[in-house]
Amino acid sequence: MKKIFFSISVLSVFILLHHTLFAATYVVDKQKHFSIKQALQLCKNGDTILVEKGIYKEQNIVIDKSIVLKGLQRPVLDGENKYEIISVKADNVIVDGFHLQHSGRSGVDDIAGLKIYNARNVVISNNSFEDTFWGIYTLYGINCTIINNSLKASGSSEAENGNGIHCWKCDSMHIINNRITGHRDGIYFEFVTNSTILKNKSVGNIRYGLHFMFSHNDEYTQNLFEKNGAGVAVMFSHGVKMHDNVFRANWGDAAYGILLKEITDSKISHNNFVQNTVGVYMEGTSRMQVEKNIFNENGYAIKVMASCSDNDISYNNFLGNTFDIGTNGSLVLNSFDHNYWDKYEGYDLNRDKTGDVPYRPVSLYSMIAERNPTVMMLFRSFMVTLFDKTEKVLPGIVPENLKDNSPSMKPFRL
Repeated sequence: MKKIFFSISVLSVFILLHHTLFAATYVVDKQKHFSIKQALQLCKNGDTILVEKGIYKEQNIVIDKSIVLKGLQRPVLDGENKYEIISVKADNVIVDGFHLQHSGRSGVDDIAGLKIYNARNVVISNNSFEDTFWGIYTLYGINCTIINNSLKASGSSEAENGNGIHCWKCDSMHIINNRITGHRDGIYFEFVTNSTILKNKSVGNIRYGLHFMFSHNDEYTQNLFEKNGAGVAVMFSHGVKMHDNVFRANWGDAAYGILLKEITDSKISHNNFVQNTVGVYMEGTSRMQVEKNIFNENGYAIKVMASCSDNDISYNNFLGNTFDIGTNGSLVLNSFDHNYWDKYEGYDLNRDKTGDVPYRPVSLYSMIAERNPTVMMLFRSFMVTLFDKTEKVLPGIVPENLKDNSPSMKPFRL
């Protein structure tokens, strides 16, 4: 066995040295009239194309070989508002260091600044995209990495823009440290599995900063989602881990930090929800863990619809929210224990840092406002305070079992 292992190791080293020694490098120089397409025709798998500084208008650049395409001093690839700029149709491709601008636009063909077609092990890094209809679009990608890119769209409506980073029917994708603004959705996943979204900044997009559909066993962490039209939406998925993100200033009539619809067996932890219309909106969710998050100065911290069940909401800090919890039902099949509520007025006689009486985070006024939004004009009036005090003494409308039986007396260190 040792001899066989030694032989395989020697063969692997020989193949690696062969590719390294015989790989060619082509330099594209605008001044010498040598184009990127000419270099692509000459190169073979394993070769590198270096592109010098300049503006290149080469229509659609199709990469159908396993090569490295690298820009020096950020050359510009211009789609002239007509073409898809780069189409990657081979495995093991690297595209690095370009500025891509002015792609074509089509609602039928989904024209992108850069599109990956049915390829694996592709790396798209250190590029900037400006005025592209779709930014980076991946179809059937496997183990592709999209890292350190900047994407900025200029359209003012959803119809004028595609998504910034769009993945469809992909697996093991890595979306890392990108900056996306002005697109329809900043990052979009549909039928994407076993993938990671890490350290991205999705700010000021027209609809969602992040949009999940039918995407399972994915993780997104340490991202910023700020000032997007409707926040973040995670729908029809299971096994999603959402932690250490910031959801901030997603304001509007139908805006959320996170909208959860038909989600099961997932976890939201160590996130910061600040100044959103609704921090977390839950509809048709079950077996969710919402723990160790901070909800600060939101309209509603959490809205839990009557279609939700078996969700555990615990060890969170609720600070300065207009309403901590909202619901549209009278029967609540979820747990709300062991949270800190800044509105809690109970006492701790045995000094175990847990309140001696339960806390009911749903107010009578919030229940009325859920059914008739126009009553919000009475917010902070004496009549509203009187309603809530009366409900605590003689409960009738607020769900009886929606309560925290063990409220914390002090905020958690999260």
